[in-house]
Amino acid sequence: MFYLQSIIMQIFFNMKKIQLLALFAITTLFFSCSDTVVVENRPDQSATAPAIPGYFKKNVLIEDYTGTWCGNCTRVAYAIEQVKEQTDNVVTVAIHNGNDPYHFPGIAPLKNLILPNSPLALPVSRLNRMNVWTFPEVSNTQEAIDLTSNNTTVGLAMNSTLSNGNIDLTVDVKFLDDYSDLKLVVYLMENGLIYQQFNYTNYYDGYLIPNFVHNHVLRVSMTDILGDAIIGTTNGATVSKTFSIPVPANIANANNISFAAFVVGADNKAINVRESHINEAQTFQINP
Repeated sequence: MFYLQSIIMQIFFNMKKIQLLALFAITTLFFSCSDTVVVENRPDQSATAPAIPGYFKKNVLIEDYTGTWCGNCTRVAYAIEQVKEQTDNVVTVAIHNGNDPYHFPGIAPLKNLILPNSPLALPVSRLNRMNVWTFPEVSNTQEAIDLTSNNTTVGLAMNSTLSNGNIDLTVDVKFLDDYSDLKLVVYLMENGLIYQQFNYTNYYDGYLIPNFVHNHVLRVSMTDILGDAIIGTTNGATVSKTFSIPVPANIANANNISFAAFVVGADNKAINVRESHINEAQTFQINP
């Protein structure tokens, strides 16, 4: 009789144990599911994805290391023109180097970033700062276009005024996701500069083009050229940075000033970029 009671008690305790284990499993599953729900689905950021309401347009940055003396640099200039014929979502910066009236003296940090163990033998071009644009660039315009998108979670907008020889600029960056280790780069550029350009290609006429129009010429980096740290990059936040400087002495025509602002990650790749002209008031490029 005692033996039978022991068996019954053992069965009872085993059933209780199974119930507790089941309750623990259900509770764990519930909280596990809750945790995964917190992380929202990211939008499709491929170049061909349809626009999702509420997300930002994603532009591609092309940094063109160039020179008026560089006859092969017209190849990249022509490739940029071809990209712009296919998409509006592109921002270009011409970074001149060498014996050139538009030489940018602060080029060293960029050169050391993109080519740390090699000389800067022009032409050189980079997409979103760190991606090598495959030679010949004219045949690989799709590489640039593939880095654009209808949907991203970082948006930029700029507002600027020119008054009494002084430039006031505000750059707003808005986030639809949580980010860390981001930096903001802001360039001041000049357009419509007329100067000769050597040409060793068939993309333009003549060995020496006397009145070549040089646009998006980098004049001043208003931040550290590798970027200033951005604080407060959480979902729903908008971070603003303001600048106030006199018109740089190397600017030929202040009315031809434009700006490029872009956000880079810890890998120094541009996440999104925006261009703005002087005296322009922008809103975020949000999908309706």
